Amino acid sequence: MKYLGIDYGTKKVGIAISDDKQQFSFPLVVLDNTKELISEIEEICKENNIVKIIVGESKNFAQKENEVMKEILPFVEKLKKLGLKVVMHPEFMTSQEAERLQGKNLMHDASAAALILKSYLDTEKNHGK
Repeated sequence: MKYLGIDYGTKKVGIAISDDKQQFSFPLVVLDNTKELISEIEEICKENNIVKIIVGESKNFAQKENEVMKEILPFVEKLKKLGLKVVMHPEFMTSQEAERLQGKNLMHDASAAALILKSYLDTEKNHGK
């Protein structure tokens, strides 16, 4: 049973995946944010036996919803129609952290998604699922 992590952006969407035991997260792909996005995510979920989707909940420095959250919320509602459990998990500056760790490259957004997913996995493990 694998989980999918998503770092949503208005232009690019980073996708990461966990291992079967939900201990590790790995950058998978960066998708363009187009009208095909949901169907592309659905295909990834089917191919990888995904049971849960974790979406980064984006907030500003004051821990209030930022501008991108206005797009994330309807995106999450569309994801829920895939029939999988969808969870939002707080994320803060994961894109900047991914860039700091590896430099800016084509997988940058997928690496940010892996950071979001790993944070969720650690939180779930520490709170006894």
